Amino acid sequence: MDKPFKIGILGAGRWGTHLIRNFLEHPQTEVVAVVDPNPSRLEAMKNRYNLPDSVQLTEDWQGVLGGEEVELAAIATPASSHYEIIKYALNQNCHVLAEKPLTLDAQECLELCHLAETQQRQLVVDHTYLFHPVVQRGKEALSSGAVGELRYGYATRTHLGPVRQDVDALWDLAIHDLAIFNHWLGETPIEVDATADTWLQPGLPDVVWVKLIYPSGFKATIHLCWLNPDKQRRLAVVGSEGTLIFDELSADPLIVQQGHFEVQGGNFNPVGMNLEVLSPPPGEPLKQVCDHFLDCVRHNQPSPHSSGWVGADLVRTLQQIQFKGNW
Repeated sequence: MDKPFKIGILGAGRWGTHLIRNFLEHPQTEVVAVVDPNPSRLEAMKNRYNLPDSVQLTEDWQGVLGGEEVELAAIATPASSHYEIIKYALNQNCHVLAEKPLTLDAQECLELCHLAETQQRQLVVDHTYLFHPVVQRGKEALSSGAVGELRYGYATRTHLGPVRQDVDALWDLAIHDLAIFNHWLGETPIEVDATADTWLQPGLPDVVWVKLIYPSGFKATIHLCWLNPDKQRRLAVVGSEGTLIFDELSADPLIVQQGHFEVQGGNFNPVGMNLEVLSPPPGEPLKQVCDHFLDCVRHNQPSPHSSGWVGADLVRTLQQIQFKGNW
């Protein structure tokens, strides 16, 4: 077995905690440092995972990345800090796994992608849904023609919080559904539009409606909200023969609702009505992200579906949506 990669994890918040757990359990990594500006979080991580004294717990991310020990960096800090930290990590010859969004500016994303190529380091973005077994199975279903000719899609991502203070609801939530639509369709939007409202924090919209148009003519709408107790995590693609539905909160999260019309005497008669439950293989999406990142590093080959370039394209679309929404 190859020697484990030495990894530093930056950010010990909600998502950073999941990264710490996965990389501690992974046989191909050795967690050598955890970085967070909050000492109480570091202490909590030490106690929660019984971290040995050999794991450095510090607020000094530059010291960790600038040292000779760290080969990989997993970054789960606020999005506004990503550009500075990722650039520094790449310049220190670290391979990087970054939480989404890659940055908040497409030009910064592209700069980081070019830097990763220059440094011959891998930059992978943690678009976790792209590694979700349900999303992977859904792509297979669409490719096999399970719902016929694709027509339009819709998604809803609402809940009562969590309310972020570094980005608005668009930047917090839309990237998930945008990534899934792009992945399933194999294309990116050529036209966008949006409207938004703000009730909680001036300058940070908490409810957003997004419209997307793809080169194929496929259209999608996305509803995003932080202050709606009607929690939904639902995305659907409608075709000529049925609808593929990914409902994350359902006991059967992926189904094909089949059905279409037959025209008889000027009447539209529903036929072929059927519900098919699709059963994806088990697996934790974040574990697959970590496996994929390490595989990219081991072979020093870019990720085919969640590279920095993919992250940059998603950020570009988010910026276009924000511009069209004029907030």
